[in-house]
Amino acid sequence: MMKPSLHLFALPVASVFLSACGGGGESDGPDNASNFPPHDNTEDVEALYQSMPELFTFASIEDLPKDLKWENGMDLPEIGSPDAKKGGTTYGAMPDFPRTLRTSGPDSTGGIRRYLLDETAMTYAVRHPNVDGHFPGLAKEWAIDRENATVYVRIDPEAKWSDGHPITTEDTAFALYFYLSEHTGAPFSKHFVETKIKNLTIYDDLTFSTTISENKPDFPAYVLEVTPKPRHFYIEHGPDFAQRYNWRFAPTTAAYIIKPEDIKKGRSIKFTRNDHWWAKDRKFWKNRYNPDFIELTVIRDPDKTFESFKRGDLDMARLDLSKYWYEQLPDDDPLVKDGYIHKVTFYNDIPRGSLGLWLNTNKPPLDNVHVRRGIHYACNWDIVIDKFFRGDWVRLKTASDGYGDASHQDIEPREFSVEKAREEFAKAGFTKRGPDGVLVNDQGQRLSFTLNTGAKTFGDALTILKQEALKAGVEFNLEIMEQTASWKKNQEKNHEISFTGFASSTSEIYPRYWDFWHTDSGYKEDGSVKPQTNNFTSTTIPDLDPVITAYDKSESHEEKIKLAHQIEETLYDHAAWVPGVDTIHYRLGYWRWVKWPEDFNVKRSELARTAWLHWIDEEARKETKEAMKAGKTFDPVIKVYDQYRVD
Repeated sequence: MMKPSLHLFALPVASVFLSACGGGGESDGPDNASNFPPHDNTEDVEALYQSMPELFTFASIEDLPKDLKWENGMDLPEIGSPDAKKGGTTYGAMPDFPRTLRTSGPDSTGGIRRYLLDETAMTYAVRHPNVDGHFPGLAKEWAIDRENATVYVRIDPEAKWSDGHPITTEDTAFALYFYLSEHTGAPFSKHFVETKIKNLTIYDDLTFSTTISENKPDFPAYVLEVTPKPRHFYIEHGPDFAQRYNWRFAPTTAAYIIKPEDIKKGRSIKFTRNDHWWAKDRKFWKNRYNPDFIELTVIRDPDKTFESFKRGDLDMARLDLSKYWYEQLPDDDPLVKDGYIHKVTFYNDIPRGSLGLWLNTNKPPLDNVHVRRGIHYACNWDIVIDKFFRGDWVRLKTASDGYGDASHQDIEPREFSVEKAREEFAKAGFTKRGPDGVLVNDQGQRLSFTLNTGAKTFGDALTILKQEALKAGVEFNLEIMEQTASWKKNQEKNHEISFTGFASSTSEIYPRYWDFWHTDSGYKEDGSVKPQTNNFTSTTIPDLDPVITAYDKSESHEEKIKLAHQIEETLYDHAAWVPGVDTIHYRLGYWRWVKWPEDFNVKRSELARTAWLHWIDEEARKETKEAMKAGKTFDPVIKVYDQYRVD
């Protein structure tokens, strides 16, 4: 149920820098559904509905309030270019083969999830990426009762799943069951339903209302910006959910499907645009999702991925890293100079991610706050920005930058200081330098940590960080891993320090804290560490938990801001996350057969493909390749789009 834009399943922000496309981990390929015994969960679903009458109400259409003011957002501006053409194939790469096709449960937050859900799935309504307001998705119209924190929704009668089944309120109700079930293994989504959803009322097959537990300023998004779950498909949902559905493509609300024959174990996955997608001619949707096919091939090495792009095997590549923008594809590169590859810098306006060092406080001596604070001072991010990023990136202040007044503007990251780092380490008992320059305590324990990452392209940056940290007496042993292997290690809480991060939602107006910092997201009731959660620091601060709970429940904008700042100050003192780096723009290289709207992209786009506005001109592809053979050139294109720039 929980939508792409609300990010109930937070995504690893580091993954967006790894290649032209996202990636995943090794798998054994598609499972044979016949290997699982028959199962029907109808009785379980009905039992849950009956056991929670306060959550599930089944009424009649006559019970629908008569004085509702329905809206549909059809007056908002169109998205995309009227010149967009359907057809062609867009070719991308992934650094590893995904572990699952599921978008919920174990191992579901990485891999190809962006293509399955976060960038493609249609919600009931969608926040417009350029202006305020929502436009229709699965909903034909909706009505907002702000006094009672309730949203009424009428599902479009033409809305269908990709397999042709109508989308109905049965799917809406089942979505709550799906996330409440322990079988699903989605703790954050379960917590969301338990704490945010007060009541779901079904009036008929197409009409429902959802009442939110707290009347917060952004409560309509909790209803409108979610997707249902296909009840008919998950009839076998049960204790073996993760295994049974691991490689079964679920009917989707998105424009693309995956056919079983297009999953090539360990090598590639191909998405096919659904010719029967019910929304293909609708306003806000008709100029998007234009390629007929999306073909993703496993290329494990980022540099080889870039070589494939320059050969023309891949259509586009992110150029955010300086070595790509300045060195491997400079403006005077023949491919750029001769107009074959275009370069673009696009300034977006979105909340920033949380790329940095996540310190696992469950791993001594990282349980000592002075060790953690010392690591902050031992990290010379300024030299990393100057040398590795050539000054193009900026230092993050908090893990919640970019949320306007909800972000704490007065917090500054701890600066690089050998003296201050040594002072903090000394407070933790690390006072003597060994022969290799690493500090040791009286028991002979070295101040040495394994620093893992799945962001291979940042290896040189971490090497600089490692060299600088040694000046302060701390050793980072770098462990460069496959992306999902690193992510899994973090979710299982087997890491010491991880360089990673989470992408922020482009539609949320407030930061999220519970899933990263609340005790219940990090530990089980018996006090043991809870795996498969996003509390990568294993943080437990008893005094902070009630503040996070109060923040989540607050219905006042002013109070939420105050509590958010209080939380950030506590997290600063706790020092389990070392602020890393981010950009205020993205850079893209693409072959001239990839076409874009005149203004290139929407304001709230995290990546160039976030809104899927581009299209493939196969004639231009043929023309370009023939021109290269014949020595024919085109005008170079190097553009900066700064209409949404916010410094």
